[in-house]
Amino acid sequence: MKNLTINHLLSGGLITNYYCTSQCGHCLYGCSPAREKDYIDTKTTEDAIQKVLSLGCDALHIGGGEPMLDIPGLLEVADKFRDSGMRIHYVETNSSWFTDKNKTVQTLKQLKEHGISQLLISMSPFHNEHIPFHKPKGVVDACKKAGVQALPWIMDFYSDINAFDTDTTHSLSEYEQKYGDHYLQDIPMRYWTHIGGRAVYTFKDIFPLQSVKDIVKAPPCKELEDTSHFHVDLYGNYVPGLCSGLAIKTEDLGEPLKEDDYPIISMLYKKGIKRFLEYAKEEFGFVPKDEYLNKCHLCNDIRLFLNREKKVNSHELQPDGYYDQVDQFK
Repeated sequence: MKNLTINHLLSGGLITNYYCTSQCGHCLYGCSPAREKDYIDTKTTEDAIQKVLSLGCDALHIGGGEPMLDIPGLLEVADKFRDSGMRIHYVETNSSWFTDKNKTVQTLKQLKEHGISQLLISMSPFHNEHIPFHKPKGVVDACKKAGVQALPWIMDFYSDINAFDTDTTHSLSEYEQKYGDHYLQDIPMRYWTHIGGRAVYTFKDIFPLQSVKDIVKAPPCKELEDTSHFHVDLYGNYVPGLCSGLAIKTEDLGEPLKEDDYPIISMLYKKGIKRFLEYAKEEFGFVPKDEYLNKCHLCNDIRLFLNREKKVNSHELQPDGYYDQVDQFK
């Protein structure tokens, strides 16, 4: 079987930081206020853009974490996009930085001068646990005044959230009390939610679990080669597929990955979760639980064990902050 090769990129984003004012229960990347406050530097931005361009993708969105927590840093990133010819689809934001409309309008005008013309504004019960709804509403209004396109994500939740006091936050349990016990269970049918990252720990008590015996029947993880929604980050990592907590050095894209350099990713790609579980048992004494939500849940559990318990120092299991925070809630 051929080695995993990422030689063409379709659509993706640049993660400027993992630090975030929220600690959302569905976050794929385990972002939180406890994450490191690093922000992408100039060289990493330039290297990422050139690699992505060389592999056929000429536009990226910018996300985090919360990229708007460092406006000068974001403007510098935007300038590098403009200088290279890379287009910016949009910048993702949770709107936590909103204070008043006038200041926000001025900030948005500044972004627009640097080539940022669209904001994807997060709106969901997960975000509302941490951010009062008047903030994203205020950013939407400010976008209209500044001439920046607002992309509320998603409007389907607008009336649900707006029915509460918009000046404070509201827990998921409040949503269940108001809209019914199945409210959380129904969210993935209304809102694209990948059941990976922190979402597996949020939904493990909501959806039916599967036995390990059944999970290991899954085929090899060919989703590692999917580039329809890829990400590169501030540490020079490429996240294969949607497999957060796994990392390929961005500089290694475009060539077959050597198994000696990427044993875990190669194992998952060629032989799947069954072989990864066997490896963890044989080499490190991992003992799985009886049931998991899906293979991503089991894979996360194995990798948490390797990172936290066995202190496995691997450039594949990056960034470390993911493993510190992916199953943490506040």
